[in-house]
Formats: sequence, C-alpha cells, structure tokens
Amino acid sequence: MKLRKLTAVLCALCLMLAGLAGCVNKPADDGKQNDGDTMIALITMDSIDQHWITLNEGAQKAAKELGVNVQFMSPNTKDDAQQIECVNNAVSAGAKAIIVAANGPDAISSALKEAQGKGVKIVYVDSPANVEAEATFSTDNKAAGKTAGEEMKKALEAKGATSGKIGIINVNAATDSCVMREEGFRSAFEGSGFELLETQYGEGDAAKSQSIAENYITQGVVGIFGCNEGSTTGAGNAIKATGKADIIGVGFDKSDAILGLIDDGFLLATMAQNPDVMGYEGVKAAVKAINGESLGGKVTDTGVSVLAKEGGAPSGNGGATASQEWKIALITMDSIDQHWVTLNEGAQAKAKELGVTVTFMSPNTKDDAQQIECVNNAVAGGYNAIMVAANGPDAISSALKEAQGKGVKIVYVDSPANVEAEATFSTDNKAAGKTAGEEMKKALEAKGVTSGKIGIINVNAATDSCVMREEGFRSAFEGSGFELLETQYGEGDAAKSQSIAENYITQGVVGIFGCNEGSTTGAGNAIKATGKADIIGVGFDKSDAIQGLISDGYLLATMAQNPDVMGSSGVEACVKALEGESLGGAVTDTGVSVLTK
Repeated sequence: MKLRKLTAVLCALCLMLAGLAGCVNKPADDGKQNDGDTMIALITMDSIDQHWITLNEGAQKAAKELGVNVQFMSPNTKDDAQQIECVNNAVSAGAKAIIVAANGPDAISSALKEAQGKGVKIVYVDSPANVEAEATFSTDNKAAGKTAGEEMKKALEAKGATSGKIGIINVNAATDSCVMREEGFRSAFEGSGFELLETQYGEGDAAKSQSIAENYITQGVVGIFGCNEGSTTGAGNAIKATGKADIIGVGFDKSDAILGLIDDGFLLATMAQNPDVMGYEGVKAAVKAINGESLGGKVTDTGVSVLAKEGGAPSGNGGATASQEWKIALITMDSIDQHWVTLNEGAQAKAKELGVTVTFMSPNTKDDAQQIECVNNAVAGGYNAIMVAANGPDAISSALKEAQGKGVKIVYVDSPANVEAEATFSTDNKAAGKTAGEEMKKALEAKGVTSGKIGIINVNAATDSCVMREEGFRSAFEGSGFELLETQYGEGDAAKSQSIAENYITQGVVGIFGCNEGSTTGAGNAIKATGKADIIGVGFDKSDAIQGLISDGYLLATMAQNPDVMGSSGVEACVKALEGESLGGAVTDTGVSVLTK
C-alpha cells in the first residue's frame, strides 16, 4: 500500500511505536493526504484476515469522504498484549478516536478506559469490550450462528442423518462476537439427536484450526463449525485433506480461501458479514462523536448473508452465473420513492454484472390493481422471474400464483406476499421499528418528557414491512407514560401524510413516527410548516428530502435500510433459481442504520 503524506514527526512516531508492538500501521492506500488533520485509529484483532482488510477498506472509503485520517494500526496476530499496545500507541500518536474490534471483553478494557480519560472517543466494530462506547457496528452474531446451525442441520437431514457428533472450533472463550456465534449455533440443535462436542480453540489461526478439525474427524464427526475466518478455513482444509467430503462444514466470514473450499465442495456454507459496512459506519460514528454529537451507545446490526455453492444452502450473494440472458421484472410498490429508485439501481448493477435483463416496471403510485397489472404484464411479456415488493400480503397473491403456475420464479424484496417464494431480502422491520421507538423515547426523556401523545403515520393496514415497523415501534413504549394514538394511513403519499401529521399536531402530540419514506417526509414537513421543532419526528428510509429535514432539525432520525443490497441480492437469487438452484425460501436481513443530524 502507498502511505499518505503525514507530517514527519507523526509518521515517525506512529511507525516507531507500531514497530515496538507488532502493530501494522496502514493508512489509506490512495497516496494522498486527507484535507483534515483529524486522526482516527482502526485497531482490529489482526491485520491479516481478509475480514479485517475489507473492514479497513470500508473505513478508508469513509475517511476519504469525510476528510479524516484513518490509520489501520492492528497487531499482526491475535494477541491481547499487542492489541493493548496498539491502543496505547494510538493515544500517544494523538488519535481523536479509536475504532476497535476487541479480542475479548476484558483484556483491553483498562487501556480503553485510559484512552477515554484522555478524551479519545471509542467506537466498536465487530466485537465490543466491556467499556461503554459511542456506538457499535456488528453482526447479530447469535442469530447468525443459529442460522449456521440450521443450515448444517438441514444439510445433514437431507442426507438422512438425524444424529452424530459435531465439532466446534472457536477463537477463544472470550471474544464476544464468536462466543455469541457458538451460542446461536448450539441453540439450533437443541432437542435434536446430534451431540455437540466440547469446543476447541484455535485462536483464529487456520493451521491450528485445521489440526483441531483433523482431530474431530478422527472422532467420527458428521459436521464441523468454524466461528471465524481462520477457524472456517482450517475446518475446510481438514475436510479436504482427509478426503471426508461427506462431512458438513459450515463457518463464518468471506475470503477467497473459504469461497474456494465452498466451490470445491469441502464446505457447505459460510455466514458472510458486511465488514466494509462496519468500517464505513464506524468512521462516520467516530467523526460525529469527535464533533460533539451524542450517539448514545447505539448498537447497529450490519447484517449477514448465507454464501453457498450453487445448489447448496440459500444465499443472496456470491456464486451466481447466468447461462442465458434471463428476463427479470422488478415490481416495487411505486416507481417514485427514492427507496425504490435506489433498490432498482442495485438491481441494475447486478444485472449488468451477471449479463441479464432487469426491467423496472412498477406502478406510479401505491395501488393494488396497478401492481396486479404489472405482474400480469410481466408474465405476458415472457419474463422468467419477478422480483416484487408487495403492497400487501394478499392483494397480489392470486396474480403471483398464476405467474408461478406458468414457471415464473418469484423473489421478494422489502415486503413479501402470502405466497411461497424462492427467497426474500428485507429489513428485520419489527426490530428496526423498535429501534425507532427507542430513539424517540430517549430524545423525549432527554428533554424531560416522560408522557404525552404520539402519532403514527403508516402506509396502510396490509403492507407487511410497514405493519411490522409499527408493531416494533409501539413495543418500545410498552409500560411507559406515553399514549400512542390510533394509527392514520397516508398511503405512502407525502402530501397526505403531511395533512395527517398536521392534524396530530393540533392534538398536542410530542412525537410523530412515519413508517416509510412518504410518511416520514410528510411528518417532517408538517413539523417544519407549523414551527413545532420541539416535536420529535422519527421515520423510515433515506432520501434527500428526509436528510434535509434531519439536518434542519425537523426530524430527529430515520431508519436507513439498504435497498441497493435488496435489489442486488434479489437479482442474484433470481438467476440462481432460474439456473435450477433451490434457495429454500430463505429470508435474509439486509440490515438497517440510524441516521441522525
């Protein structure tokens, strides 16, 4: 990598200290000095695993956009003493913030507290320590671990195996992220006939993990689970080396080695996180904290996908190839909201990559009859697959069933209907709605408000995604002194939603929640128009209008989904289904982030 042009003193200091500790100091690789002088240290568990390299790439992208200097100064191996030294080096070098993936919850806690005592902001990525931080960006590791277990169990049962020994290779007994993955994995086998052996620890080292896996194989295991990149690579290599390709290997993280083992049939699947998102969002959070913004210790799930060989476990990413120029119709709720426009952009990018055709043929407004007509037009037009965000669970079900009857593959993005599909790519809307409620409640309580009326603007009473958001939002206020008023429906139209919000304001509400882009825009515009900037507005989706309302102080926050990921993953799933792969109806959470001023 090329080094940025740092001042001679800082460069010498950082490199000297890094050399003493075995920390690798890698600035951005574009060879240019950032405009700003703000230094942020990125300290991961090591500097070798592809997971951390990708995380650094996301961090450097954000650094370039924000004009800050992110130094990748991680140990060359997983070692508590080296990681502590890296923290101390960062403080000595004048870092304003440290973004860290902690080896364990306690080992570096004292060093982090000392750093905080000197005014350094702490942000966690991937794995936290037991010290309060500004924010955390990580995978819901317990849920992802359970998914890994379910994938293995399903594959074993497909082979007729309902019992047998299963080995688990973890990093250590302390790293929070990996401990949660193991806990989730084990939970998938509760009540089954399988025996999960005592966990063995390979310190994340592929060679050590391979030795452990080979020992498991001598014990006659039917499956091996690796909790991180090194563990997974080691497990796959052991299965390959001993020729026991009938052993089911499942793991975590994405690397060229792991994907190669999957393609060669020595691993079934891996849980692919989004380390680039962790790094990117971590830098953004660090900059906000440095600038005095309170982030409240928020924990953000950055999502996970199941990557498998064609014909293996369901996945939304990786491995799709098109044998012909398949025609795919993309039908969203409307063609106007920026959410759907961005989803289409993700779909078109993936279509270009795979050599297929995606036609964005959505209604110009949210209307069941128009959406049904779009489905029928896709079938009549000879489209091979339909990617659809259903207005509601039932309205277009008959049309979708008819399409399936004619051999058309169905994939859901954002919001499903009550018809079985190949796969679904959407936000965990209930969890995200609860987060929105917690953000509003926290802001109200910070103002000394512990009771009052809150209005809710939804699209309709049928759209599954928005119904779940509302349900999650309401759950955040259970047992509180706040009164959540009867939901009003604006059909996702900003003008109608603004009228509803203005009516809520006349009732003296202290907060308004919008369940989608139009609802949120309408709520923010109403707060702006009536001059009641003390009303807390929280919503969903990311658009220029919403971000402007947040910047101007008329909305507190919005739950930003990843529609581009939905579109990209949806196209890939369509291609896999059309090429004959069974995706098993898998539902993939594409993640959400809280965007504030």
